[in-house]
Amino acid sequence: MWPVMEKDNASSFEGFILVGFSDHPHLELILFVVVLTFYLLTFLGNMTIILLSTLDSWMHTTLYFFLANLSFLDMCFTTGSIPQMLYNLWGPDKTISYLGCAIQLYFVLALGGAECILLALMAYDRYAAVCKPLHYTVIMHPHLCGQLASVALLSGFGNSLIMAPKTLMLPRCRHRRVDHFLCEMPALIGMACVYTMTLEVLAFALAIFIILTPLILILISYGYIARAVLRIKSTAGRKSAFNTCSSHLIVVSLFCGTIIYYLQPANTYSQDQGKFLTLFYTTVTPSVNPLIYTLRNKVVKEAMKKVLGKGGAEV
Repeated sequence: MWPVMEKDNASSFEGFILVGFSDHPHLELILFVVVLTFYLLTFLGNMTIILLSTLDSWMHTTLYFFLANLSFLDMCFTTGSIPQMLYNLWGPDKTISYLGCAIQLYFVLALGGAECILLALMAYDRYAAVCKPLHYTVIMHPHLCGQLASVALLSGFGNSLIMAPKTLMLPRCRHRRVDHFLCEMPALIGMACVYTMTLEVLAFALAIFIILTPLILILISYGYIARAVLRIKSTAGRKSAFNTCSSHLIVVSLFCGTIIYYLQPANTYSQDQGKFLTLFYTTVTPSVNPLIYTLRNKVVKEAMKKVLGKGGAEV
C-alpha cells in the first residue's frame, strides 16, 4: 500500500490547481478589482508608515518601532499571497507549482504567526505606557524591543518550519485541486487521503502558542489598562489614555477575529467560510491598519505634514 501511496503523492510535485472562486465566475472580475485596490492601498499605506517612522525623529519611539514592524509584516504577508490570487482571478489558468505553493504556505504561516505575537508585544507596550508611565523608558528600552521583535519573527518562522513540510508531504492520492485561492494549511490538510488527526492535534497545539496565547496576553494587558484608565480622575487624561490604545485594540479585533478559525479542525467549517475569512484578513485588514493608526494618531498626522512640507519646500 505504501509504495502506491508514495507514487500517488509524487504527483503532487507537479503542482496544484487553486479552485478559488471559479465556481462563482461572475464574482472573479469584481474580486480582481477589489483585491487589486486593497493591495495597492496596503502597499501605499504601510510604506508610508515605514518611511515616516524612519524620517521623522518624533516617531523614533518604541510604539512606532513596533508599528513599523507591523507594517513591514503586513506588506510581506500580502505580497506573499495576493499576486498569485490576482493571477488566478484574472484568467482561466488556476495552477500553481509545487515550489510556489510551498513558498506561499511557508511565508503565510510564518508572517501570520509573527504578526499575532507582535500584536501581543504592542499590547504590552501600551500596558507599560499607561500603567507604568514613570518606568516606561526603562522597561521598553530599544535593545529589549529589538529582541522582542526578533522573538516574534523566530516564533512565526519556527512554527512554519514545523507545519509547512508536514502539510505538504501528506499523501493526496493524485488529488491536485485545492478548494481555496491560496495554499493554506487547512485546505491542504483537507485534501489528504490518510488519517490526519495527529497532524491536526499538532497544528492545534502550535496554534495555542501562536494565536491563543498572544490573544490571552492582549486581553490581560487591556484588562490592566482599563482598570488604570478608570482610576484617572480627569476627563482629558482618560481621553488621552483611550486614544493611545484604541487604534491597537481595533487592529487586534480585526486580525484575531478572522484568524481564530485556524483553531478549528480542518473539516469543521465550510470552504466558502474559510475563503471569505482568508480574503478578509489577507486583503482588508492589512490595508486598513495604516488608516486606523493614521486617522487616530496625532503624531503620525503631524509627521506626515512635516515630511510633505519638506518635500513641497524642496520642489
